[in-house]
Amino acid sequence: MSLRFRQLQAFHAIVETGTVTAAADQLGISQPGISNLLAQLERQTRFKLFERVRGRLVPTPEAEVLYQEVDTVVRGLDHVSQAVVDLQNKQAGQLQVASQHSMSFGFMPRLIARFARDRPDMSISFQSQYSVKIQEWVQSGLFEIGICELPLLHDALNVHPLQIETLLALPEDSPLAQHEVLTPELLDGTPFIVMGPEHMTHRRTREAFHNAGIPLRTRVHSHLFKNLLSFVKEGMGVAVLDPFALHFDFEGGFITRPFRPRILMDMAVITSRTRPMSAVGQEFLALLLEELKPYDCSPGANG
Repeated sequence: MSLRFRQLQAFHAIVETGTVTAAADQLGISQPGISNLLAQLERQTRFKLFERVRGRLVPTPEAEVLYQEVDTVVRGLDHVSQAVVDLQNKQAGQLQVASQHSMSFGFMPRLIARFARDRPDMSISFQSQYSVKIQEWVQSGLFEIGICELPLLHDALNVHPLQIETLLALPEDSPLAQHEVLTPELLDGTPFIVMGPEHMTHRRTREAFHNAGIPLRTRVHSHLFKNLLSFVKEGMGVAVLDPFALHFDFEGGFITRPFRPRILMDMAVITSRTRPMSAVGQEFLALLLEELKPYDCSPGANG
């Protein structure tokens, strides 16, 4: 026996609504079309499916048994159809994003939450990690979008480069706050809280002090901008930090000043060059790049 899904769908709609008219409205087809589908199903099954009782179609005992099986099939396909519509409308799907640590404490959660507000069925996978690991994740397909620091260690990546200007964070009661802009000369003898010696902010700060003929006094080494900022709040020294670590910290206990010469961070938004992106990923990528424009000071970035 070869039953057609449309026959089962018509049968299901009649059981659900009780009339041919309501079933036709539910499925968006004509009443004669519903009646014809039901007649075909009764011929193929060889038993009567409905009795008419006071203007309504009441399922026979055989129809009740058939309905239990058909209900799962019809609702399952309805769920699949809705999933397709959601994907077409970018309401569902999965967003897979990884970022370096400083963006994960405020910037990225806020942006993802804003993006997800009108997509209640979209699942989200977000991780913060060191930049080398983020590149590995995006290349392997574990995440669609990554935000990392340079250099890039893999070739199979699409790259949207960024240059981010850092700021100098000071304890809120620091006498250095009297200066609008700070330089190596003004910071002579001031203890610095720094990233590891190979991090670009540490290397470029050392270079700025070297070029000025001023020794850089390092007091604390750590591995996360969030940690550096915590030491600043405790009065241990000053630190060169990216704006993401600073602008989304609302606890206070520090102030910021521009540092000259500028210390820039080379960063990038990356995607896989060998894997197509989902519609959700493409839309989030466009939003992310737009939101990063105010932070990007690379040549031609904002004009």
